[in-house]
Amino acid sequence: MADALKRRIGLGLLTAYGVGVMIGAGIYVLVGAVAAEAGIWAPLAFLGAGLVAAPTALSYAEFSTRLPEAGGEAVYVAKGLGLNGLGVLVGLAIVCAGSVSAAAVLRGGAGYLTSVVPLPFEVTVVVMGGILVAVAILGVLESLALAAVFTVVELIGLALVVWAGFAAPPSLDMVANAPPVWAGIGAGAVLAFFAFIGFEDIVNMAEEVKQPERTLPRAILMSLVVTSVIYGLVAYAAVRAVPLAQLGASEQPLALVWQAGMGGSVAFLSLIAVAAALNGVLAQIVMAARVLFGVGRRTAVLSLFHHASPRFGTPLTATLLIGAAVVLAALALPVSALAEVTATLLLCVFVTVNLSLILMKSRSPEAPFRLPMAVPALGLLAALAALALSFGQ
Repeated sequence: MADALKRRIGLGLLTAYGVGVMIGAGIYVLVGAVAAEAGIWAPLAFLGAGLVAAPTALSYAEFSTRLPEAGGEAVYVAKGLGLNGLGVLVGLAIVCAGSVSAAAVLRGGAGYLTSVVPLPFEVTVVVMGGILVAVAILGVLESLALAAVFTVVELIGLALVVWAGFAAPPSLDMVANAPPVWAGIGAGAVLAFFAFIGFEDIVNMAEEVKQPERTLPRAILMSLVVTSVIYGLVAYAAVRAVPLAQLGASEQPLALVWQAGMGGSVAFLSLIAVAAALNGVLAQIVMAARVLFGVGRRTAVLSLFHHASPRFGTPLTATLLIGAAVVLAALALPVSALAEVTATLLLCVFVTVNLSLILMKSRSPEAPFRLPMAVPALGLLAALAALALSFGQ
């Protein structure tokens, strides 16, 4: 077996991967929760969350050109803080967060599918998970191409929801045009910040990207901008079409938007949500396997995972382990609170990564993609503030 991955990914596929990871299945439930906090100003909460996420995304972009290796955060922390053990722990935390997140999304996707097609839930979980693991093993180009197809399906579904929201008569809340309540918008932005988690996954594809120093920063920034615009449009369509009390109480807010504008069955939205779930699961399996591959390079205990299949050029052992963990967790664990736990864990990682970049820039200012020191400092403060707010809720 070899220990090198194949560089097959260009800017288009990598950006589509980033957009797909960030949008994921969460958009189908998160809009209502944000609207419950921010009211008709939910779009502003989403855009604010994108601005809060931007400094950390830029920090990842600079790190990705300094250290274009699989393992992402584990490598950044180990070399930025000079603590290899902490880097390994951060990497394992990312692997756990990705696996738990994928399990929750896989469980949700199977639930959507079985609500439309009468299939046994457990069998559906195993078959869906098995197919996605097989695709992840087959090749990174094949994995990201399939993820891009899922992303296109998702975006079509969201475009239809936006169209329906603009076609619906304005809700009484929208007509009333209440003044902004900044505390509510801030609380909504904290929730919405979790929707932008995913840009950090892009850096873990570094060893399979063509011209990583040039491609990675562009993909990170482009995916963040595209996702911010999409979230803003979807949130505006939702608060325009559906009364806030109804929107905030629903677990399927986008279905309400469609019914308000177009009426009729919303079964197709369930199928689109399945595509979103498949996209999220595949992206997380691919990401977590690359992190485990990178961590295996840094510690002898996990070195068996630092191997790539000579035939497929993918981290075979790591992918099999992650896939098995995702399927088993999806069968055994409830979905509730998993997203919040994952987001809190990742916010802790964001704090550590921004601090690592500050220290590395102070020692070695030059980089292929260089930011002012204020950017990681802002990222550090934003992540700390979001973490404090999440604990305070």
